[in-house]
Amino acid sequence: MREVTAVVAGWDAAVEAQIRSAQERGEFDNLPGAGKPIPGRGLPYDESWWIKSFLERERIPGDLLLPTPLQLRRRVERLPDEVRDLPTEESVRATVSALNQEIVDFLRSPSGPRVVVRPVNAEEIVRRWREERERAAAERVATAEAADRTTVTVGAPRRRWRLPWRRH
Repeated sequence: MREVTAVVAGWDAAVEAQIRSAQERGEFDNLPGAGKPIPGRGLPYDESWWIKSFLERERIPGDLLLPTPLQLRRRVERLPDEVRDLPTEESVRATVSALNQEIVDFLRSPSGPRVVVRPVNAEEIVRRWREERERAAAERVATAEAADRTTVTVGAPRRRWRLPWRRH
């Protein structure tokens, strides 16, 4: 037992000597984060702190950690916002078709929790997309008309320029 204690004490002394010599050489000077508080200090312990910090550091969305059926449900919920800015009806239908294909592939061999996921009705999404575009176009026209009505020319009447080589 004394031999183990002596080895540990010798090891500690060697490590402390290396740290002391590195401090004397200035290897610990100007390190990033020097003088700043330790992040997360004072917060309760979280077992998955390293996963959260990795996702935040690498800017990976948390949705990627969800099981497949929940990812598909989220994509179905976000589909109207996703297709809102698409330029043509064909591109909307292609996006819906790609999502429906993923859903059908999942339904053929389900994995993960049992969550109801159904294919999306393409006609309904296209109808909403058309209504949204018509509403946006009507708002643009109304805004342009309101801007035309508010523009008033004040001042001297416009002067007609005559071209010198034309007869009057």
